[in-house]
Amino acid sequence: MAGKLLLSLISLSLLQGAFASPTRLEARVSGTLDSWIAEESPFALKGILANTGSSGSQAAGASSGIVVASPSKSNPDYFYTWTRDAALTMKQLIEQFIAGDTSLQSIIEDYISSQAHIQTVSNPSGDLSTGGLGEPKFYANTTAFTGAWGRPQRDGPALRATTLIAYGQWLVDNGYTSLALSNVWPIVQNDLAYVTQYWNQTGFDLWEEVNGSSFFTIAAQHRALVEGANFAKSVGKSCADCISQAPQVLCYLQSFWTGSYILANFDSSRSGKDANSLLGSIHTFDPEAACDDSTFQPCSSRALANHKVVTDSFRSVYDINSDIDAGKAVAVGRYPEDSYMGGNPWWLCTFAAAEILYDALYQWNKTGTITIDSTSLDFFKGVYSSAAIGNYSSSSTAYSSIISAVKTYADGYLSIAQNYAPSNLTLSEQFDKSTGASISAANLTWSYAAFLSVVNRRNAVVPAAWGETSASSVPATCAPTSVTGTYITPTATNWPTTLSGSSSAVATTTALTRKSKGKASRPSTPASTAFKSSVKKTLGTSISYPIATKVAINSA
Repeated sequence: MAGKLLLSLISLSLLQGAFASPTRLEARVSGTLDSWIAEESPFALKGILANTGSSGSQAAGASSGIVVASPSKSNPDYFYTWTRDAALTMKQLIEQFIAGDTSLQSIIEDYISSQAHIQTVSNPSGDLSTGGLGEPKFYANTTAFTGAWGRPQRDGPALRATTLIAYGQWLVDNGYTSLALSNVWPIVQNDLAYVTQYWNQTGFDLWEEVNGSSFFTIAAQHRALVEGANFAKSVGKSCADCISQAPQVLCYLQSFWTGSYILANFDSSRSGKDANSLLGSIHTFDPEAACDDSTFQPCSSRALANHKVVTDSFRSVYDINSDIDAGKAVAVGRYPEDSYMGGNPWWLCTFAAAEILYDALYQWNKTGTITIDSTSLDFFKGVYSSAAIGNYSSSSTAYSSIISAVKTYADGYLSIAQNYAPSNLTLSEQFDKSTGASISAANLTWSYAAFLSVVNRRNAVVPAAWGETSASSVPATCAPTSVTGTYITPTATNWPTTLSGSSSAVATTTALTRKSKGKASRPSTPASTAFKSSVKKTLGTSISYPIATKVAINSA
């Protein structure tokens, strides 16, 4: 098999050769799931690097640090950089770096410098201070794309802020606070300003089709504001607007819960059953969080109920799912009504269906308890027929049985991907709903990033906490507030030749920790505690969910 040859001869030249080939061999990958993961993992990382300028083998013409969505330039043309895709991709590289791959540091810093420039590029959505940060995509040389498109897309600034904070916090924890302040904070500050100003205005969703309010966008915005307030404190700054707006964003987030699943978008004629919601829970996963419904944590009853409804919606629309029994993993697409490229499963959506379950497993194992209630019962019964409402401690037989069943179910989604992955290991955007053949954009960067992410979570390697534990209480009354942002042109993009750190990979079942050299100035009050106390000062006492308040969101 070509995959076996690749594993034994893992060299950049061979990998680049695979990436350069426009023809996909649709042979199925053989061997165990673990063996496929072992082969695919280094290939996926190389795939991301190949699609990143300026030295990537498939990114000729892309500026330094620019992540192109795909090398495909026709049918479809994806040779652009999307703020969303690039941020989610670079977040994975930062995780790999924190885990010990120091070779990625320069490309991470190139990305940060490229975003400092992109923030200043005037575009159809505006300029730096008039809404331009909501522009979804740019040419690979960082010039503005001026053609017709679904704009603005308001998830990009929030996602980029979260990604930059991950590296910025590493700098702080390793004694480089001044560098985090000069090179990272200005970009993050602009993105946070955009979120506080525009969070309650509509825009296009992550699939670039629905102009309304998106669960994924609102969830990403809430996390960014909470994490942004904490990061600001760590570099000696403050973000009062983050503190005032985050609870109201969380309040609005509750509106997407229908009672049985998450409505992915308002202002849409579709059912609202959408992988958008799976991705939202994944992005807001906090390894220190409880199974909180308010933030739709992966182990929450809402997230699990939604997982079943969304994944089940694809059982009857794809031929390749037709012979799969209920309660078993299936190929997952964007939403069941999808017609783009004929409407097919997506690699990243199928990976997301697995990742949210691995996240839940991590949370259950951390707390040592599984709670089944009326909301989540159908999910649990689907994978474990003896499931019943109740609390199950880690010392119980039922707990062990449920953990095993959910792990098997999660692995099933990766096995679906393995079954249809080409033997040359390339991952496109989609695979055909009838044959499983790879279709649409070849070597999709987001597919590779999603693969790395799901494998990390399967191995119980998780990112640092973002502050959910002190930011999950929902205000008694929702208000469609906003704060006009203050924007400053980021200018510092020079980086030291070398930066050393003490962060390293830790054992599985633990988070990627941030070890400090002790050089950084640390706030005397923990950032999460400061955030919680500041919220009380700003908004008064908040109450725990549930509430049934819906905010009328403004139109863009």
